[in-house]
Amino acid sequence: MSEQLTPVEIFNRSAEEGRRRLDQGNLELVATGFVAGFTIVFGLIAMAVVEGLTGPVAGQASELFGAMAFGVGVVFLVIGRAELFNENFLDPIAAAFVSEEGGMPRKIARLWLWTIIFNFIGGGLMVLVISVEGTLPTGAPDVLKQHAEHLAESGNWASFMRSIIGGALVALLSFLVIASRDATGRIVLAYIVGVLLALGPFEHVIVSVLHLFSGWTHGAAITGGDVAR
Repeated sequence: MSEQLTPVEIFNRSAEEGRRRLDQGNLELVATGFVAGFTIVFGLIAMAVVEGLTGPVAGQASELFGAMAFGVGVVFLVIGRAELFNENFLDPIAAAFVSEEGGMPRKIARLWLWTIIFNFIGGGLMVLVISVEGTLPTGAPDVLKQHAEHLAESGNWASFMRSIIGGALVALLSFLVIASRDATGRIVLAYIVGVLLALGPFEHVIVSVLHLFSGWTHGAAITGGDVAR
């Protein structure tokens, strides 16, 4: 069995990964951000399909099965090394701490801005694809609608607290992936974090907005204020 990485080794690897992310060209940022957006929608699709299929026989336990299905989307995200907003917080900051060159705040802002924009574009286009009637199996659209309405009905304080937990989970994923020495470990960790994120459900700016949008396209009473909150 390989030895566990020390905290210093984890930080150094995190800084190295952060440098790689910050040095990406415009085309790479567009591609990785776009791919992350529609990849996370595949997680929402899996959750909705599984929960819709198991709901009639499993009752409330279908939410657990749906969360387990959502975890696959996060695995795709990590293995594909796509850029999901907030998941890429830790590494660039670590790179900035060890770098002696100027302009690091500008590079970090560029990474985060391009990531969030193309996460929304990629995910939004995929949501429009699945909004076409008959694209998803019976029951799945209703699940997306119900989850979106549940998110929209949450109080501001509860939503804020869930956002902190969700953001911490996704940022933790970046740390855990760096700490893992092999692909199998990264897959398992990504899956567990994905399941926990959906099981809460805990909120994440990209996932939650795309969830609200997908619910709205299937008839949920979602307003612009719900999305902004």
